[in-house]
Order: sequence, then structure tokens, then C-alpha cells
Amino acid sequence: MLSEKVANIPPFYVMEVLERAQQLEEQGRSIIHLEIGEPDFPTATHICDAAKAAMCAGNTKYTHSQGLAELRQAIAKNYKDKFNVDISPEQIIISSGTSPAMLLLFLALINPEDEVIMSNPHYACYPNFVTTVGGVPNFIYTNEENGFMLQAKEVAAHINPRTKAILINSPSNPTGQVLPDATLRELAEAAGEVPIISDEIYQGLVYEGEDHTILEYTENAFVLNGFSKLYAMTGWRLGYLIAPKEHVRTLQKIQQNLFISTNAFVQYAGIAALEGPQEQIMEMVETYNKRRVYLIGRLRDIGFEIKTEPKGAYYVLADARKFGEDSLELSRKILEDIGVAIAPGIDFGQGAEGHLRFSYANSLENIKEGMDRLEVYLK
Repeated sequence: MLSEKVANIPPFYVMEVLERAQQLEEQGRSIIHLEIGEPDFPTATHICDAAKAAMCAGNTKYTHSQGLAELRQAIAKNYKDKFNVDISPEQIIISSGTSPAMLLLFLALINPEDEVIMSNPHYACYPNFVTTVGGVPNFIYTNEENGFMLQAKEVAAHINPRTKAILINSPSNPTGQVLPDATLRELAEAAGEVPIISDEIYQGLVYEGEDHTILEYTENAFVLNGFSKLYAMTGWRLGYLIAPKEHVRTLQKIQQNLFISTNAFVQYAGIAALEGPQEQIMEMVETYNKRRVYLIGRLRDIGFEIKTEPKGAYYVLADARKFGEDSLELSRKILEDIGVAIAPGIDFGQGAEGHLRFSYANSLENIKEGMDRLEVYLK
């Protein structure tokens, strides 16, 4: 018999939407993909070339469990250049994507019944990581009027003796919101001795305001980041965790036991991503922003409500209750009837029920076609 904690994990609905969409495509249906959070840009050529060169040079063996020293140095330099924060390469653990880093972190932090404060809505998998290691998500239902962003006063009110961490995500999935300087500063102050876990995987994809890291405001923080989104490297599975020095040895031991190390040649690709040309990133940001502006306008014209415009990542979480209260059923009907794949809000917590998440990580042409189909169908 399977473990109850595993058997009771809910599905990741956006993946189920994607898989059903792919089945329909195999049957000859035309599908517009607005559900998946994956860049439609290719990985830059110089990054691919670096991986090829590393493989041809024989760099296909185990590396240090924390990752290549050169890559950790490049990450530390990147944070210094972008945010003027000082990080030692010894504080960084390279992982096979950000999800394994999250697992390492929650295994290290959480004892049974320990709590992690997080917003609701939230990235779909956060609560499942916490409950899988025996912890308890402590949800704060956020306000749509301010973009579903956590507020320091609410966080302070939820801290209790069982609180092990406060989890934030900026730029955010599913809301696309970016926590401003003042809010991050207030959250760091409200946290006190409780560490903040900051998921910064969409860092760099900001269209209004400034990009920040929690490390500008506190050293009592763990940062999750990686190469999937900004460098269009989702399938490369390359992420990293930045941790306070006193916790690194514990995290390293878990890494040694569970994952040994991250693929060597993929790490060389990461070095090339950080140290090589950055023109593609600027092109991506400009293109995403054009799509963002267009999509928000079309959704509002169709009848969706967006109280606070998203300013980062590549998502719009739109109120769809005018068309149906059950977001899962609504997303299924839209997919089956008109071939537009959208993520149901319920995937991101009860606080997003009645909403649909639209990804603009697709061409403007396809987004236009999806909106045309949706407008005819819903009106």
C-alpha cells in the first residue's frame, strides 16, 4: 500500500490540462497553449555550444556535491552585479532544477507539524512539498485589490511557535505580481528570527518597477533560483539554492544522499548563460511585455476582471466568475470546445478559485487567435 501522504497529493492540474491538450493535438485538433509556464524562445546558441564543448571535453563525471566552483562564483557575481549583495560561493548549492532545491530545503527545515506561512493563491506545488515532509502550510488569503501580495502585518499575525519559515515568490506565479521595495523591507522586518524563503525563479522578467532579491533586506533568508525561465532552459533542469552559511553543511549532506550532484555539462551551460551575451534576455523581456499589454486588454474586453495588472513573470490571473464559478470545469470546457488551453485557478489554491491563469509565453499571433476563439465562445 502506498504512503498516505503520497497517495493524497492532489494532481498538478496545469500539467493535466497540457497532457489533455497534447492528446487533442494528436487527434488533429488545433490547440492554443496558454496554460504552461514555459518560454517559447529557444535556449541561446552560445549556451548550447558550451554544453556540447563540455561533453566533448569529457566533463561528464560527478562534480562537487554543491556544484562547480566556477558556476557558484558566477552566481555570486551575478547577485553582486545586479543587487549589490555579497554572497560567498560556499553558500550556494547547485541543483537539478529549482524543485529539488526546494525539497532539500524543506527536508532540512521542517519537523512534523512545523508550519510554513505562504500566500493563497500560491504556486501549485508549494503546499505539496511542505506536507510531503510532514509540515503544515499556514495560508494567508491575500487581497485581489492589491494583486494578491502578502502584507507584513498579516504575516506577523500568523507567526507562532510552530512557524519555521515564510515563503514568498516574486515575480509571482500565478499572479505575475512583483513585490515592491517597501513590501519586501516590511516583510523582512516582520519575519524577525523566522527565515524567509524567497522563490526568485522569474527574476529578471519585470516590466514595471524594479527587480529585487530578499537578500537586499535580510541575511536570514534562503533563495531559490535557476535558469529555466530567464534563460529559456526549462528542460536543462538547472537551479540553485542560496542559504545562510550555518545551514549549508546540512543541505549539502542531503544533496549528497539524494542527488549526489547536478549534471556536469549542464553546469557549464549555466556558466555560459551568466557570463555570455545577454541580448536574448532583453529581446525576451521586450517581447513578453508587448504580449502582456495585449493580453490584459483583450481579457478585459471579453469580460474578465483584472483588478491589479501583473508586472512580471508571464502570467495573468483573471477573475472568470462571470463565466463560471468552477475554474477546473470552465477550463476543461474551453479546452474541449474551442481548443484553448488555460490553467484553472483552483490549481493555485482556494484563493484563486473562480479565476483562470493565462500564460503569455506564446507568440502574439497565437495569443490573438486564442483570444478570438475565447471572445466568440464566451460572448
